[in-house]
Amino acid sequence: MSTSNDLKLVLGLEIHLHLRTNNKMFCRCPADIYDASPNTHTCPVCLGLPGALPVPNYDAIEKAQLLGLALHCELNKNSKFDRKHYFYPDLAKGYQISQYKEPFCIGGWIELDNGKKMEIERIHLEEDTAKSFHQGGKTLIDFNKSGMPLVEIVTKPVFNSVEDAAEFCKKVQTTVRFLGIGDVDMEKGQMRLEANISLRTPEMEKRGELPKYKVEIKNINSFRFMEKAVLAEIERQTEIINGGGIVKQENRGYNEATAKTVPQRDKEEAHDYRYFPEPDIPPMVFDDAHIEKLKSRMVELPEEVVARYTKLGIPMKTANAVVFAFGPETSKKLDSIINSGVTAEKAANTLVNKKEYQSLSVEEFISKLKSEDDKITDPEKIKEFAKSAILKNIKAVEDYKNGSTASVEFLVGMIMRESKGKAEAEVARKILTELLQS
Repeated sequence: MSTSNDLKLVLGLEIHLHLRTNNKMFCRCPADIYDASPNTHTCPVCLGLPGALPVPNYDAIEKAQLLGLALHCELNKNSKFDRKHYFYPDLAKGYQISQYKEPFCIGGWIELDNGKKMEIERIHLEEDTAKSFHQGGKTLIDFNKSGMPLVEIVTKPVFNSVEDAAEFCKKVQTTVRFLGIGDVDMEKGQMRLEANISLRTPEMEKRGELPKYKVEIKNINSFRFMEKAVLAEIERQTEIINGGGIVKQENRGYNEATAKTVPQRDKEEAHDYRYFPEPDIPPMVFDDAHIEKLKSRMVELPEEVVARYTKLGIPMKTANAVVFAFGPETSKKLDSIINSGVTAEKAANTLVNKKEYQSLSVEEFISKLKSEDDKITDPEKIKEFAKSAILKNIKAVEDYKNGSTASVEFLVGMIMRESKGKAEAEVARKILTELLQS
């Protein structure tokens, strides 16, 4: 029997994210649902009423394809929507309009900082479900989210560490933001993660053999939450396998209070969903001209921005912080500051490391930086100002020697006057105190 140290993690991801569109996926309902009162952004289509016909959102389709291009996918020239059948209170029709056999994007990859290329299996587009609220033994449903354009990125089971999986998800989030196709705010549910987890022996790993089961952790809404959930599930599965048991294929959730995963329902296979082509939406055909038009809309991607920054002399760690920790708006601000004549390394280091600069406009940033550059920090120069202030303010000096600490601040003020406000106050205070005590 293998010990816990022998078992190897096999992890695949399903990443769901809302696209930024004016309308929902198959109807004209407005998509600005996040601050709306419950059930105010609905219509017969997203409520699943009989006779209502779906009309695909072309803007959402193009944005899903743009994401595919950014993630090195091949765009399917022939694609279609399918019906995915299952029964749950938040799915009014009893099926979800999704994609199965011919998704918009196939293949693709993201390169991690360690050089690994993590493979994507597919990217498809579907409608989101409604949102359930469980209160006092009852389930309430808000259908505002029903029908929202939802992209699903499905990876191959290529992750053998939770750290790599978290980095992959963060890179997806940053890419979506740089493309401008979504806000992917996890607190608002605009990006949700699901992890398919199984364990195998080193011998299986050498043979490239996958386990015959996988456990899916559902509804993960933060990267930290994902890391905790995956580690908890690894521990649970390890105990079962080392005890001679068989891990059941199922969907589970993560209970943060107990730091354990909990069962939800048996995990379905593709045939359980009874997929068939959506009869109310014709198949779609995309020609070369359409794909070339999409390519012409491609923006500078996060990895390209980092590479450009490092060529300008910005350290890799700082460049990564600007792009992946702060995001596209900060990157645009940095570009404007650099274009104004500030050296790239100085601008980036200031932006990343000094909080008081981060909320400033470009003009305010440059003005404050220039003011800081004019500061006198040379101790010898400040010492001359301090000596002059002492000679001109004998009474303040005597007050200090008689115990008046306020005199120090008065004399610092005199130094600032002498230096026209350019002396570094903390340095001036230190030197002044040393002179007064000598």
